[in-house]
Amino acid sequence: MTLWTPEMIEVGANLAALDARLDAVPDHPAVFAIWPREGMPYLARTTLLRRRLRRLLGERPLPSRLLNLRSVAARVEYRLTASWLETTLVFYEAARRFFPDAYTSLMKLRMPPYVKLILSNRFPRAQVTSRLSGARALYYGPFRTRTSAEQFESRFLDLFQIRRCQEDLAPSPSHPGCIYGEMNMCLRPCQQAVSDEEYASEVRRVEEFLESDGSSLQESVARARERLSQELNFEEAARQHKRVEKIQEVLKLRDELARDIERLNGVAVTASTEPECVELWFVLRGCWQPPRRFGFEVAGGKAISMDHRLREVAASLEPRPLRTRERQEHLALLARWYYASHRDGEWIAFDAVESLPYRKLVNAISRVMQARPY
Repeated sequence: MTLWTPEMIEVGANLAALDARLDAVPDHPAVFAIWPREGMPYLARTTLLRRRLRRLLGERPLPSRLLNLRSVAARVEYRLTASWLETTLVFYEAARRFFPDAYTSLMKLRMPPYVKLILSNRFPRAQVTSRLSGARALYYGPFRTRTSAEQFESRFLDLFQIRRCQEDLAPSPSHPGCIYGEMNMCLRPCQQAVSDEEYASEVRRVEEFLESDGSSLQESVARARERLSQELNFEEAARQHKRVEKIQEVLKLRDELARDIERLNGVAVTASTEPECVELWFVLRGCWQPPRRFGFEVAGGKAISMDHRLREVAASLEPRPLRTRERQEHLALLARWYYASHRDGEWIAFDAVESLPYRKLVNAISRVMQARPY
């Protein structure tokens, strides 16, 4: 993304003229950088740009405990924003550019937790982690907290029989096993109770469960329940019905964003600094795409169909490949915005660009336009 496209104020030697320049700055949310004559900039975000710059660059009687950069400032760069999401993403890009070794600390960017299915292991297992890696694995998340991720992991594993131990297995009939094997909640690959192929088949069922958000298992159990009912095997049908209810209870433990990150697609609709426009922030496979400004256009005195124009925008989307670390940071920024109590804008999730729910998107754009503060 190229979000840091700032406007500039040259301070110069005439400090008296600086106050007049600051008066012309809008009192608007923004990300700004004050560059000294030497060294790195002072980078910050604010909801009232003019007031903040006056505080930092205005003439102040001495002595004062408040930070004042008037005597050392060489220039000011700022980028107006219209939403908390835009402020966060602009600040992230500027921080990466100016402080490549410390930007995550500067942003206090916390990596969210995921349920990870480790597929590179001979005997795959699940674990909760806050780090993505390049090894073969399926990541399900991001979750709001580590506690919610651990709770979901524990409960969904009750539906399957893959191992829960963390050790690197050396299968042997003399292996002592564990309590899960005794309770028939594990296929016991450690004791060679099953072949590698049988264990791999169970792992594929777990993959399908996570990739389909639980529908693969729920639908198969529901079909078994209906078949047993038709065969008048009501006792077994009742057991399958309880299993369906258990699956539904497990799925309720998911946080709203949690899904296979390879299928984590959506669009955030926020206000824009341009009048009669909104910003569309697409997320494809967990990665933020460059924003698309969307306005109400008129041609020949007639408004152009929003649905038609949105389809054109969707058709022009080209997912950009990111390194693992950058993708992890994009997911962290998404989780920070979405799970925040003061989230602004609207989020529309979809499985693929081809299945984007245009009616929901049109309604979201209308609501954001009506609620825009600027």
